[in-house]
Amino acid sequence: QVHLVESGGGLVQAGGSLRLSCAASGRTFSSYGMGWFRQAPGKEREFVSALSFTGARTYYADSVKGRFTMSRDNAKNTVYLQMNSLKSEDTAVYYCAAAPNHYGPLVAYDYWGQGTQVTVSS
Repeated sequence: QVHLVESGGGLVQAGGSLRLSCAASGRTFSSYGMGWFRQAPGKEREFVSALSFTGARTYYADSVKGRFTMSRDNAKNTVYLQMNSLKSEDTAVYYCAAAPNHYGPLVAYDYWGQGTQVTVSS
């Protein structure tokens, strides 16, 4: 069982940056593939990025590639999403998710955080 809590969302102007954090409970954090997803108003939830157990492999949606960077610190049970050059279309609720013993954009994520709002003003 993993409990996830996101933080770091807020209001930022277009072109600005934010760093989201996701703190996880549990003693086996390093055995979870981690992912970030987002859901904009009136749209379905979409994949943003994913990270392998050690952080050696990363995956990004084309829409954020080159602007967002996902990382993890297994000693702190935390994953991060550094978001640069933000655009108005990045406005969404961002969710952290954990997949036991798997990683990547297509695996089943069993655990989800409550989400954090990111609003980018143009």
